[in-house]
Amino acid sequence: MPRFEPFAAVRYAPGLPLADVTAPPYDVLSADDVERWRGRHPANIVRIDVPRDQDGTHRYADAAAQLAAWRADGTLLADRRPSFTLYRMRFVDESGRHRATVGVLGALEVVDEGADGVLPHERTTPKAKTDRLDLTRATSANLSPVWGLSLTPGLTDLLDAPGEPLGSFVDEDGVEHSVERVDEPERVDAIRRAVGAAAVLIADGHHRYAISRTFRDEVRRAGNAATDAETTLAYVAELVDEQLSIDAIHRVYRGPSGAGLLEHLRPWFTCTEAGPIDSSFARQVVERGALCFVRPDRTGVWLTPDATRFAGVRQLDGALLEAALDGVEGLDVGYQHGVAQTVELVASGAADAAVLIRPTGIDEIRRTATERLLMPPKSTFFTPKLRTGLVIRPLDLG
Repeated sequence: MPRFEPFAAVRYAPGLPLADVTAPPYDVLSADDVERWRGRHPANIVRIDVPRDQDGTHRYADAAAQLAAWRADGTLLADRRPSFTLYRMRFVDESGRHRATVGVLGALEVVDEGADGVLPHERTTPKAKTDRLDLTRATSANLSPVWGLSLTPGLTDLLDAPGEPLGSFVDEDGVEHSVERVDEPERVDAIRRAVGAAAVLIADGHHRYAISRTFRDEVRRAGNAATDAETTLAYVAELVDEQLSIDAIHRVYRGPSGAGLLEHLRPWFTCTEAGPIDSSFARQVVERGALCFVRPDRTGVWLTPDATRFAGVRQLDGALLEAALDGVEGLDVGYQHGVAQTVELVASGAADAAVLIRPTGIDEIRRTATERLLMPPKSTFFTPKLRTGLVIRPLDLG
């Protein structure tokens, strides 16, 4: 089972506005978003996590210099001793339910691909990996956490007791984020042993974890063993329903077969008219047990799976669509969170067609972990997103 260790975290100095110096994770930010967050505060974390320069050749060195400067001038301060960080979020989910979640930030062991202990939960799509690797090399730091789900029963109860408050804020989506330090030896040891007692499933950040493995191997080849590269920054919560809020990532299609996509789907589904699509469809796909095809005129067609056609196919909407569209030539699939955003892509002509799908349930996620299975790419969208900058993990590479 994986090691999970405390570390001496680097944090923003008390008094700095956490709402303005932290930011959403880099992989959900557009170029315009980055500029907006840069303008929020001179010390916003995107200046390190999403660095830029005039010609693009010095951005990683500039990020490292900025990190060093903020540590030198007291913008960022290091804890005096190793600790874990409790991270709580309070929010209203898509169904209108008030939620409260808690997880812990620590250093999770980096294991070899295919090894037990830290498990992927879905097939990943190809993605350029040099950006995060170059940033890690330059800064010798973990900036954004991997999101892990622990199979240890009762972890939530262990994390529920408060730690030392470090700050809280409400973001622009109405989510309250708060962090607390835990550095008492007995409680640190209890958390370490609890997370290390069972496998951890990677929920979000598969590529970040893969980068950590590549970086670890580079450090090993340089002759440095038993360094901080053997672990990576991770947020770990218990794999139970009350700790997870999961939205769907809908499918968008482009290519010569896109316009006729509905005809490819008809033999596999019972099709009925859905009328104009509005925000309620995020709930209706669940209530109806159906997917929804999106037309350019913003109307939809309900797609109720034909069980006889999908015999032997895992009951995940992404897997159903993969089976139904297998062999369709020239079709490019993309992924989009949010009903309104998905409908707009089709209405604007940016996509030829789309299908709204249902969120993956907790039972399927647990089955993925216990049976060591993999879901189709982009099967889950965990919300709310963790803020980058609440904890930075410097790496001692020996």
